[in-house]
Amino acid sequence: MNKRQVLQAGAAMLLAGAMTGAMTGPVAAQGTNWPTKPIRLIVPFPAGSFTDTAARVVSDRLTKALGQPVVVENKAGANGLIGVGEVARAAPDGYTLMVTNSSSITINPNLYKKSTYKTRDFAPVTLILEAPFILVTNPEWSQKHAVASVPDLVRYAGQHPGKISYGSAGPGNIAHLSFAMLNNRARVSTTHVPYKSSAAAQLAVISGELDTTFDTWTALPQIKAGKLKPIAVSATKRMTQLPDVPTVEEAGLKPFNATFWIGLLAPAGTPQPVVQKLNAVMRGLLDDDKARSALSQQGDVVMIGPDEYARRIEKEEAEWAAVIQREAITLD
Repeated sequence: MNKRQVLQAGAAMLLAGAMTGAMTGPVAAQGTNWPTKPIRLIVPFPAGSFTDTAARVVSDRLTKALGQPVVVENKAGANGLIGVGEVARAAPDGYTLMVTNSSSITINPNLYKKSTYKTRDFAPVTLILEAPFILVTNPEWSQKHAVASVPDLVRYAGQHPGKISYGSAGPGNIAHLSFAMLNNRARVSTTHVPYKSSAAAQLAVISGELDTTFDTWTALPQIKAGKLKPIAVSATKRMTQLPDVPTVEEAGLKPFNATFWIGLLAPAGTPQPVVQKLNAVMRGLLDDDKARSALSQQGDVVMIGPDEYARRIEKEEAEWAAVIQREAITLD
């Protein structure tokens, strides 16, 4: 065998070895038959929370489409840091997924000193739904203090510094940062009261324990029932469900645009065939009237590709990082 033949034989052996090694990695482990066992679906918030409700719909959809149980595990605590951190450390083999909200991904890494993860630690699969917040007040409180609009709220806050109480699902939650942004725009001071979930904050406003909050779409039935008074919407456009309620920007505080989303993600390094398969299965949810109806109670159902989702996360993280820096907010 001449020198050239020796080199060719060596190269062939190296290539075969590399291919063998690759076939024992995550992609090969998945193959075309993924999944072959139950899948964990981590929700970094309590059972019954806004995010958990969406995750239950996703779990049902994936279980039926993939032929394997997709089991929801609530890993609540520290405004999502605990559960999200667990997913960041999980094996990227397609058997650990996560349904979470935007604040845990685009805000927490820049807000919390103790955050153990970055956005790069995840493989975005698809957005599930998105929605603006609704600035609501306790109706009796509003009537007593003549607060029927954002200008009224600003006026009262200016006259009574720190007296208005507002709630959120925890320090660093988007609802918290949105109110901090409102305070900054209006140059007023209000008091933040953190709760374990947005549902708990909503109940506190209804009972009169709190004066106001930036609430989710779950407030719509309570608004219709007269238990909550809507005074503004946090996005740049009015909601079709509340056509007479102005945006915060229309009320005079500019710029102001705060929306949130819920999405499906996996650990970074999850094989692309798995990510693409999950995305395709989730897109099929749009044709599932029952699932789509359940999700639409919480926001606009939106399914996008992994690349577009990744770009959105990158863009929003930069925007919220600027807000956090401007508002000088940092948490341990």
